[in-house]
Amino acid sequence: MKTRLIVIFVTVVVCVVANKVHSYEKINFTGYTQNEFRDYWYNQGAEISRFSLEQVRYREIHQGDAILVFVTEELNPAIQVKADHSRPENIPILKLNSVRKFFTGIYPYSILTSVFSPVDTQTYPLPLKISSSTQEWCGHAYTQLNLNDDRYRVRMHSYFEKEGDQDFNIKSYVPEDAIWNMIRIDPNNLPLGKFSLIPGTVHVRLAHRPLVPQEAVAALETVAEKSLESIPLARYEVMIPAEQRTLRIYFEKKFPYRIQKWEETFRSMAATGLTVMTTRATRSHTIMDPYWQHHRNQDRGMLKKLGLNAREMGKE
Repeated sequence: MKTRLIVIFVTVVVCVVANKVHSYEKINFTGYTQNEFRDYWYNQGAEISRFSLEQVRYREIHQGDAILVFVTEELNPAIQVKADHSRPENIPILKLNSVRKFFTGIYPYSILTSVFSPVDTQTYPLPLKISSSTQEWCGHAYTQLNLNDDRYRVRMHSYFEKEGDQDFNIKSYVPEDAIWNMIRIDPNNLPLGKFSLIPGTVHVRLAHRPLVPQEAVAALETVAEKSLESIPLARYEVMIPAEQRTLRIYFEKKFPYRIQKWEETFRSMAATGLTVMTTRATRSHTIMDPYWQHHRNQDRGMLKKLGLNAREMGKE
């Protein structure tokens, strides 16, 4: 009886939340000219933002830092890596390097996800490549997705036996990891309502779930909040009913559509009697900088501009 009640409760929650999310608002975002896009993304280096991170892990909230680095570069389409030389066939992309660093007890986690999204979204609506790695004292894991026609080739390596070396293909639905770049390039292209989603590589890794496409429901909504730069925000919400998981990303309604914060709630914990918990990240600092030119010890003082803590600054 108790198990049956839990199943009924979960089903009701899924239906109610899915219906709520499905009633979405259509927002026409302020566009930009080619010159505005070029001036922001090609003449100032990379956009680097620091976020105050509250990461859920082992049923607790762990404080840390998240860094989002958005930068333009050229991709060699033949092997889907950053091009060393300019060629006519190279594809201009917006690359996101998403970094999370936090401690669980005495040992640190370091997570990096890279997303390679062509700027020409009409020709290439999906990222050509996604890679993600996790390192902590138990070991490390790596996942890579490469777009090949209408499928992603997925390769996964892990120190866990059940997650060991894998090589398989999945249909090229919208990757959750692609959403961040979709917002930055053109949020009018964000999927709304019901659609098929490839779950985020970080979520799959931390939750020990298979990388299997899921049905999702997405909505856009204007919120009464502003960014660090005092620009009104919109909220993009994606719910994955089968996982009872919801991702919310808050971003500026006008170009360059900077991301102000995000939240991820894993609701399935409620079905087992555990407290529902939410990972949160809120932007505190942003700079534009060609960081690859600042790799000397004397450049460490620039970390102050990102609000990074004393340990990152090499101080006591």
